[in-house]
Amino acid sequence: MSTGAGSNGVRNIVVVGGGIIGCSTAYYLTRHPAFLPSRATVTLVEASAHGAAQGASGKAGGLVAKWAYPKELVEVSFNEHVKLAGEHNGAERWGWRYVSPGSWEGRGERLPDDSAATGNAKRERSLEKTRGLEDAQTGPGSAERRRKGLPDDLQWVKEHLTESYSPMALAGATAQVHPYLFTISLLELAKEKGAEFKSGKVTAILKSDGKVAGVEYTPSGHANPQTLPATDVIVCAGAWSPSLLPGLPIEGMRAHSVVIRPPPTMAIAPYVLFTEIAGLSAASVMTPEIYARPDGTVYACGPGDDSPLPETVDGVEVTSTACETLLRNVTSISDELRQGTVETRQACFLPVSTVGGGPVVGEATKIARGLFIAAGHTCWGISNAPGTAKAMAELVLEGQVRCADLKKLHPSKFF
Repeated sequence: MSTGAGSNGVRNIVVVGGGIIGCSTAYYLTRHPAFLPSRATVTLVEASAHGAAQGASGKAGGLVAKWAYPKELVEVSFNEHVKLAGEHNGAERWGWRYVSPGSWEGRGERLPDDSAATGNAKRERSLEKTRGLEDAQTGPGSAERRRKGLPDDLQWVKEHLTESYSPMALAGATAQVHPYLFTISLLELAKEKGAEFKSGKVTAILKSDGKVAGVEYTPSGHANPQTLPATDVIVCAGAWSPSLLPGLPIEGMRAHSVVIRPPPTMAIAPYVLFTEIAGLSAASVMTPEIYARPDGTVYACGPGDDSPLPETVDGVEVTSTACETLLRNVTSISDELRQGTVETRQACFLPVSTVGGGPVVGEATKIARGLFIAAGHTCWGISNAPGTAKAMAELVLEGQVRCADLKKLHPSKFF
């Protein structure tokens, strides 16, 4: 159970972390029927000096799926995504739309100089006279296309390089959002209902008599820490959560991604591809994920690495070779991507559970009453944020979770 109101009769709720979990939690707290601005405050504290959604929440693919995990959150979250998009014009505000996810297998096509695509420099183009031989009797509706399983409208991957394609989910079971726009939109909506945003790094959780008393944080641009009183603290700091809660089994895994804008004359149908690309390396098969977005761009991400976690999200380093390798892979199967302009090269840290499963969601009463954790959502943070946030709002303001059974995700199961 939460600590309830403070000595002045007011609940001071502090949310640590301005990613999608923190911002959506602030949104659901301020939309809960029990939230009254005269009797409760919600303050979100984010370590980045550049605002919210500077980590994985702004650099993810933005996939929303009924086939995500864990099912306890998925069953609530997908419906909440649909509801949020309907209430706040999500299609226009954060790019909400349904997409078709598929598994694509095939081979990559090397460029003549075997260099990675940059999208910002002119390259020689082959006349491709031999393409007629490879692509004869193919195209939309062809027998060869049907044999490979390629949908007729999936024209932005090369058919002659395709070995097989198979859909991964039924229609209506997968959607997407632009993760940065989704995150900052929920924060702005929370602020409209009274939530306050502070830029600063939380360095300690303060306790008194077994209860949460506040947090210590250093505002961005200042050297001296300050104290922020709190009756309830919700840690939503992703991969950085263990810095406040030692022993929390979460670590960061760095992943690189790029955003490419194909030429405007090239249509990009709404597909999300989980690929297996052979032929570019004798050592392994490459497995980038490729997401078409409604703004005309295409997002692609590669595998993770074990780079050390920096002090804050502002210290995340982008390795140019990782981005160029990713570009080489995804442009090897698509003329649309090869001829596009690379708008963004970036990296982020995904919060991964070190003991399997996850995320960790609930009140950490063994540490302090009024201390809550919502962290470790792996690659499904965007997808499962609304369900997590709704559950946290119920737990903090009502004392129990009503929307789902989250016993398997309780902090006591992990540390």
